[in-house]
Amino acid sequence: MKVVLFCGGLGTRLGDLTENIPKPLVKIGYRPILWHVMKYYAHFGHKDFILCLGYKADTIKDYFLNYKEYLSNDFTMSNGGKDIQLQQSDIADWKITFVDTGLRANIGQRLKAVEKYVAGEEIFLANYSDGLTNCPLPELIDSVVKSGKIACFLCAKPSQSFHVVQLDADKSVRSIQSVRKSDIRINAGFFVFRKEIFNYIRPGEELVVEPFQRLIAEKKIIGYPSDQFWCMDTFKEHQELTDMFNLGDTPWEVWKKATGGDRRE
Repeated sequence: MKVVLFCGGLGTRLGDLTENIPKPLVKIGYRPILWHVMKYYAHFGHKDFILCLGYKADTIKDYFLNYKEYLSNDFTMSNGGKDIQLQQSDIADWKITFVDTGLRANIGQRLKAVEKYVAGEEIFLANYSDGLTNCPLPELIDSVVKSGKIACFLCAKPSQSFHVVQLDADKSVRSIQSVRKSDIRINAGFFVFRKEIFNYIRPGEELVVEPFQRLIAEKKIIGYPSDQFWCMDTFKEHQELTDMFNLGDTPWEVWKKATGGDRRE
């Protein structure tokens, strides 16, 4: 299946990290978040990517045009470094289409802008490109296939550490608990769509606002609840992911777990 990746936002919630690069290029280890997301999809056999570009699109193009395979693969060097023989490759079998979808466009507009690139696909995947998970992707896809619905998205437990408060009518505090222990679930940004999704998006509309409301009204959208690992949206969470990476605790690296290999930087 083709994978649409939204890479054009300003990434303001990551502060100074996105002053010179778009949010998807913020690094976890030696590779950007976008690379980790793409590796996740490629692990499950989905290697045809469509990047919806906007803010600092040139930096994303340059990253892949000057991609350094040796950063995440074993290799043999000879002839004083003039000859490099890779032991394996990351992206040799990936197909990546780069599409300028506008500097200020919202997600709905960006998706409509790449409609022609997913023509002929009965079902395709999409992602905000700013979150990592180890959710079993085949199960997420099957939920759409078996239900016959038009859309599905991953519903994850919030990764932030704030507290949820419940009040009585007189403002007495009924309860206070970590949001991670509550029943609250959020849109984690991992989507599965049928081609009919484009019939629900009108010019200028944000994807999860008007189009999703139409789908909800017609009962044509479902959520996939998951308690699997999911993280990344703010500066603090970026720090947490970086610390996890440095410790070798990387549950989102499903491609490493499958082969039993060590973590690569």
